[in-house]
Amino acid sequence: MEEATINSFDWLSTFPQAVKAASKICRLMDDIVDHKFEQEKEHFISAVNCYMKKYGVTEEEAIIELKRQVHNAWKDINEACLHPTAVPMPLLIRILNFARLMDVVYKCEDGYTNAKGVLKDLIVSTLVEPVAL
Repeated sequence: MEEATINSFDWLSTFPQAVKAASKICRLMDDIVDHKFEQEKEHFISAVNCYMKKYGVTEEEAIIELKRQVHNAWKDINEACLHPTAVPMPLLIRILNFARLMDVVYKCEDGYTNAKGVLKDLIVSTLVEPVAL
């Protein structure tokens, strides 16, 4: 695999902006959609809870800000792909695809926890059902 070079691993070990952005997208989207469900657990703290407590804002204001941060993280990923560094583009595409997957899994609901929801229907329609020609 051409992109799995020592230089690529060295670049990844610096936790570059694209990796930070993909991680932020995953974490924040999960916390936003799971916030209400997870509040029922005493030991659970989400980014929404932390933001509300730190800045003294309402839940709605916290969610709006966290969605803005997700939006900005997408900009960071786009910038990394438009202005590639010394790493091969296929490596950046893998980071982009990870963020895309998280967007699909957590866009409307927690597709990971709720395996019988929208995500299941999407997977079936994409991989199982034939396309009418």
